Amino acid sequence: MHIPADAEIAVEKLTNYLLVPKPLDDKSKFLLRAGFTQANPQVLEAAIRELAATATASEDGSNEYGVFWRVQGQLAGPGRAIEVVVIWLQLKADGRFRFITLKPARK
Repeated sequence: MHIPADAEIAVEKLTNYLLVPKPLDDKSKFLLRAGFTQANPQVLEAAIRELAATATASEDGSNEYGVFWRVQGQLAGPGRAIEVVVIWLQLKADGRFRFITLKPARK
């Protein structure tokens, strides 16, 4: 199964969370290794969508809000590709998919 092309990715999740340096759980440095910056959040969104369209999603649990889906693979950045895990939530209420987070893949 693949994440649908119309899955929701909140721009704020990219610009106010993933691409912002933080003292703890900083993902911006990891994403910078591939060339993703606060200046190009649209490039990160496009890369996430490309990975979602090409990599197989596997069910990764559920809660009262819906079913979580895990997509693992190469996120192609402007500089290079990095291995990531992207988590999506398929909402119980309407079946739509929403981007939750991205993290480095464990080796």
